[in-house]
Amino acid sequence: MKTSTYLFATLLVMSTHAAETQPVLSAQDLAARLSTMEAGNFQVRAKMEITPAGGAAKSTFQLQIKIRRTQAATDAVYQILWPKERNGESVLLKQPTDGTASGAVFTLPDTLTQLSAGQMKQALFGSDLSYEDVTINPFAWNQQAIIGEGIVDRVTCQILESKPGKGTRSSYSAVRTWVDPRRLVALRIEKYATSGAIIRRIETTRVTTDDDGRHVPSSIRVTRPGQGSSTELEGSRIRRDIKYADSAFMPSGIRNSTSPK
Repeated sequence: MKTSTYLFATLLVMSTHAAETQPVLSAQDLAARLSTMEAGNFQVRAKMEITPAGGAAKSTFQLQIKIRRTQAATDAVYQILWPKERNGESVLLKQPTDGTASGAVFTLPDTLTQLSAGQMKQALFGSDLSYEDVTINPFAWNQQAIIGEGIVDRVTCQILESKPGKGTRSSYSAVRTWVDPRRLVALRIEKYATSGAIIRRIETTRVTTDDDGRHVPSSIRVTRPGQGSSTELEGSRIRRDIKYADSAFMPSGIRNSTSPK
């Protein structure tokens, strides 16, 4: 449920059938396959556990995530189900095909705050993920290159480097993805600043197989090197091909939505 989570929900829904042999793909073909796999409508139930730096107490949330994604555009809603006192708090995020990402935050008892483009780098529910991580799809960027191989959890991966290119807005100068070429699962994602420093690292900690035999990253860990904090996300109840009304991804929709029991 990308894992961007790069967005979490994106990593949860990236999946494909395993095969005995795989053709050698160009960088553009590999990125296109990953981007295509992320397209669609999804609903994910997830547990988020945030460990702050300095030994402070952990925060734990139960979330419902709704995603409506094409290869270029994304609508997403993250809603808190638990703890009870925050049930119903939601974040709406939108990345149009040719436009600037935006969103809105609904907090209790009845406050709706619009997010500007400049606020997209802020933390999602205080986690190590930003709002931007939920919306961007680096596999749809113009510049794609395979820059080598790397081993993640004893799996030899192709390292795909994605750059936004001219006309694409992102706070990241590059995103590198360690892709298991057999299962087409992203086992590690690193996001870089223009200085070359790593801003975020997203690692898949568990891969499961769904009812259709497709491999699904079901747990991830997000860290920000040098910050000392971490965020663990564990997904369950992944539903695909959900039919959403447009109102589900509007500010009025998140304000009036009812949390599932």
